[in-house]
Amino acid sequence: MTRKKAEASFKRLLRAVSEAAKTHRRRLNVPAVLLPPGQPLGKLKIMSSMFKTTVLLAALTGLIMVIGQLLGGRGGLEIAFFFAIAMNFFSYWFSDKMVLRAYGAQPLDPSNAPELYSIVSELAQSARIPTPRLYLIDTDTPNAFATGRNPRHAAVAVTRGIMRICNREELKGVLGHELSHVLNRDILVSSIAATLAGVVMMLGTWARWAALFGGFGGRDEDERGGMLGILVMAILAPLAATMIQLAISRTREYQADASGAKLTHNPLYLANALRKLEAANERMPLPDATPATAHLFIVNPLSSGLFARLFSTHPPIEERIRRLEHMSQTA
Repeated sequence: MTRKKAEASFKRLLRAVSEAAKTHRRRLNVPAVLLPPGQPLGKLKIMSSMFKTTVLLAALTGLIMVIGQLLGGRGGLEIAFFFAIAMNFFSYWFSDKMVLRAYGAQPLDPSNAPELYSIVSELAQSARIPTPRLYLIDTDTPNAFATGRNPRHAAVAVTRGIMRICNREELKGVLGHELSHVLNRDILVSSIAATLAGVVMMLGTWARWAALFGGFGGRDEDERGGMLGILVMAILAPLAATMIQLAISRTREYQADASGAKLTHNPLYLANALRKLEAANERMPLPDATPATAHLFIVNPLSSGLFARLFSTHPPIEERIRRLEHMSQTA
């Protein structure tokens, strides 16, 4: 495939994603924001979220295929596609173990965390899923995340700090949110999105080197021309992949807030917890947190700042709290 054809494919992909999302919203009369204030989480909203996630994941896969074909023709496309599948397979089976090990999480049992186990067991029973494994991260920064490929292999990790500053109701709100991620299969979706975005970024790096050094051998004069165009695409594609990944993560957070509030029967439990967690994390960000795993946590564990907020994996805390409070008032 020539450079011009690859660029045209890239533009068509972005237009198709945009038009598909607009058409779907018009047909269902669903606004662009997933959960408008005051509206309960229903089948229509779940369908809208699933459609949006599917479209965004398809866009990431399309970016991989376009860049792979740009770099190596048909062979490059096939290699990039199968490499993405292989990475997703690895992420599906081992992502939970990797992230728990990365944060030094230690397993908890009912004897050393009776209240926590009581809350999780109660919520799991209400949700009709197996009680997930519980882990403790030994840090004073209050936060929590869920991981695992499905409800039968789920785990919830909390920090020592969140157990210290949150009361039982607030812990229930946090854990209801995390169990909702498990129920909604958000961990699997986030893992796949992170993996695909990582592949796009890696291929973008290869494309930049190819452009700087004149492309790959064996190309004719037409394909060797326009290295500037390849370089521009190599820069824009990873940026597009990052924005798509952020859109997926933010969409799933709104849905987990709403379904978690429904599970605990009181949206204010989570709203009050979010206020405490946001304030504490701004003062004391999680020391070992990385951008690759930041989307897993209930609040952004990274240091604040304009650039960090622009590329945050989480929606604004103020908006999340406002929606939860509105849900409480209209319940």
